[in-house]
Amino acid sequence: MMSQLPLDLVRTLLAVVDEGTFDAAAGALHVTPSAVSQRVKALEQRVGRVLLIREKPVRPTESGEVIVRFARQLSRLEHDAHAALGLTGAGEATRVSIAVNADSLATWFLPALTRVPEELRPCYELLREDEQHTARLLREGLVMAAVTSAPDAVAGCSVRALGRMRYLPVAAPAFARRWCGVGSGVPLEEAIVDAPVVFFDRRDEFQDAFVRRLTGGRPASARRHYVPTSEGFVDAVVSGMGWGMVPATQAEPLLAAGRLVGLAPERAMDAPLFWQQWKL
Repeated sequence: MMSQLPLDLVRTLLAVVDEGTFDAAAGALHVTPSAVSQRVKALEQRVGRVLLIREKPVRPTESGEVIVRFARQLSRLEHDAHAALGLTGAGEATRVSIAVNADSLATWFLPALTRVPEELRPCYELLREDEQHTARLLREGLVMAAVTSAPDAVAGCSVRALGRMRYLPVAAPAFARRWCGVGSGVPLEEAIVDAPVVFFDRRDEFQDAFVRRLTGGRPASARRHYVPTSEGFVDAVVSGMGWGMVPATQAEPLLAAGRLVGLAPERAMDAPLFWQQWKL
């Protein structure tokens, strides 16, 4: 394997993927962009496959993902070997790349990281991605671990159940009265299909799933706001832009303060979460 995949070429490919461009990779490696390009071409010729999609930012092909994953695992093993031999530089930090969904990042994830022993000297690089897509970053070799909704382990990874994240259908009190039938006697399943709604982004399915369960198949209203941060999403719901499915840990203090009202507390939705990491 070592003779077939020269380490300098493998590390160059990883640098290009991490930095996003050949020029940036050249700066990180202290070589010329031409040298980076030649190394990548040499590696592609050696394996007989195109390894990079040359756009901005550069992305690995399916074959490139295999090499990138190998490069990251090799770097991790090399670091561990140096540490075991006492060759690690004094004060050197351990870089750990993790993919995590926005709601976890805004609620429980950062406090969990503070429990990692300080003597390990971790240095985190967090990549925010929807929990249904974080496993893709593991397959591409872009991260070493991920919080994901996928219960099936990515090849080369172990998986462990974390628990469930509960989401509550909520709205601002005035919005609930105007649009959701609260206090008017209009059933929620009739009113909510026309009510403005807040989505995290276009891959967010929670609001549609809730309304389909409530109505027997109809989606949420076409009057949709997209707010792609966890905190901004909650602020949009509190301000009355629309109703939304808010994580219970964020919703409960606002419910207690009267800034939000529950639309159907008995119909909360749970999202199972799993921890996947490389087997190293």
